[in-house]
Amino acid sequence: MMRTRILESQDLRKAGLKVTLPRLKVLEILETSSQRHMSAEDVYKALLDQGEEIGLATVYRVLTQFEAAGLVSRHYFEGGQSGGVHSVFEMDSGEHHDHLLCVRCGKIEEFVNEIIEKQQEELARKAGFNMTDHCLYIYGICADCQQAEFSKDQKVKKT
Repeated sequence: MMRTRILESQDLRKAGLKVTLPRLKVLEILETSSQRHMSAEDVYKALLDQGEEIGLATVYRVLTQFEAAGLVSRHYFEGGQSGGVHSVFEMDSGEHHDHLLCVRCGKIEEFVNEIIEKQQEELARKAGFNMTDHCLYIYGICADCQQAEFSKDQKVKKT
C-alpha cells in the first residue's frame, strides 16, 4: 500500500482537532515509521527513541481522537508474538485493503483483491444485506516463519 501525503496542521484543524505538540508528534510517527501498523505502545516507544516526553496515556488519547476524526483506522488483530488480541493503528488512506497476519511473528501484509471484493459484495446482495463496510483478516504462518520451522526441523532430523 502506498502512503498518502503528509498531513499537516490544517488537516488536524479540518478534522476538528486543536493543533498540539503531542498530536503533531504522534502524527509524525505514524506517517514516517517504516512500520505501517503500530500499537499505542509502538508509537510511545518511537517517541521515547526521539527524546519526546509524551506519556503513554496521552498517546492512547491522541490515537483515539485521530480514530474518531477519521485520520487513522484501528484494527483488532489476534495472535502474533504476544498472543491474544491487540489493537493497532494505521493512517487512513481512504483506500480499502485487507490483511494477512502471521500468528507466529505478528507480521502484517496488506493486499487488495478485486475478486474477493466482488464476491463479498455479491454475497451481501444475495442475502439482501446493504453492506456499509467490511474487513478481512486472514490468519496463517508467513513464509519466513515457515522457513524457520523447516530449518529447525531439518536440524532436529540431522541429530
